[in-house]
Amino acid sequence: MVTQYGDEHHIPEKDKVNKHGAWLPADHRVHREWLRRAVEHTDKHPDRKLIPVLQEFKEFIEGNERIYMYFREMWDDIPRKPPYNKDPTGKSQIRDYKHMLAVLNHVFSRAPEWTDAAQSVGMVGVPMCAIFDYAMGTASGHAAFLDPDVNRMLKRVLNEWGKYLQTPESAEVLGEEATGWFGPTGKKDVMEVANAPYKTSYKFEDMYICDPSKKYYGFKSWDDFFTRRVHDSVRPIASPDDDSVVANACESKTYNLARDAKLRDKFWVKGQPYSILDVLGHDPLARHFGGGTVYQAFLSALSYHRWHAPVSGTVRRAFVRDGTYFSEPLADAAAGAGINADGITTAQGYLTALATRAVIFLEADNPAIGLMAFVGVGMDEVSTCDITVAEGQHVRKGDELGMFHFGGSSHCLLFQKRVKIDGFPAPGNHNNVPVRSKLAVVTG
Repeated sequence: MVTQYGDEHHIPEKDKVNKHGAWLPADHRVHREWLRRAVEHTDKHPDRKLIPVLQEFKEFIEGNERIYMYFREMWDDIPRKPPYNKDPTGKSQIRDYKHMLAVLNHVFSRAPEWTDAAQSVGMVGVPMCAIFDYAMGTASGHAAFLDPDVNRMLKRVLNEWGKYLQTPESAEVLGEEATGWFGPTGKKDVMEVANAPYKTSYKFEDMYICDPSKKYYGFKSWDDFFTRRVHDSVRPIASPDDDSVVANACESKTYNLARDAKLRDKFWVKGQPYSILDVLGHDPLARHFGGGTVYQAFLSALSYHRWHAPVSGTVRRAFVRDGTYFSEPLADAAAGAGINADGITTAQGYLTALATRAVIFLEADNPAIGLMAFVGVGMDEVSTCDITVAEGQHVRKGDELGMFHFGGSSHCLLFQKRVKIDGFPAPGNHNNVPVRSKLAVVTG
């Protein structure tokens, strides 16, 4: 299967990328073409006024000595030699922070869409990450995207884009043309991802709740489409009356399974071990999970983005922990690695401790499980982790817990050390594990 168009035709090794979640095309030429067009359009309209939130971003950069230094240096730190002179997101680098803002100004006028490039059609689901790319991996970029003031500003920027993605205008990218989500490539790829786990052949309207007789299948905005609901019949709940069976919380691809995770660890080093206290936002309940089990999986750009209860139980705590949006671990300078060219989407363990995330503690009805935790991790463009349950509420296995709005995403399930749980899917499977399907079994 493909997780985005690009795997079906020959891609030269120098143009091939493999980033988790397929938020960027497998064929780098598509990505480069996307940014080339964005830069070209921006450069042809040099006098276009910045939208208010980007003007505020500009004033924020220029009004603080520390922030100004970061955003000047992050672009200057990128070497002017191969491969950096042709960065993996475009033939033309973003030149400086003013150019960055101008390109963002253009990008924010349109929801994510498919790019009808010369080699193929692909989708750039994280345009801000595409624009920042190598700058995030420089020393100044690393400092900037960890800075609390920068992240507060980025949250304002992302929230404004999020408002646009909820408008009727944003639905224009959902059309049936080549670059539309319901076009021949977009619709095919979305359904290939959806049908792969159970090897089904459902049509879009069979899989997702919609009205195919209406324009854009009845979706009122791009965000409405992104947070679409799935029919219960195509994603049945695993053993609904057996509390020893844990259901999969998100339609997602297995990334990692860690046993005996430390309560506090160096999550910023190579290998990115889990630091439970940091993952759970330093909540007092976090102390119960020292030495516990962590299962992590990431969501595809083309998949389903709502979260579901892995067990039946009562919501003890539910909150969103604000964090970073574009921070990634630096490359190993001691090994002479230079700039980290792998990108934010490979830094899964690192992001669990730093990125903006939703934390939900569940007291399972099954005493063999007891207290467990779900963590929805926002990545890249995500600025909204939307919790739809309340503290004290009882949920049944498979019930909705919340959703991600626009952008890349990952999630974790955490179990206490005493819990004997096995049967997790192994990392490396190319297909998603279906939401609400059997994930693991408690044996004790």
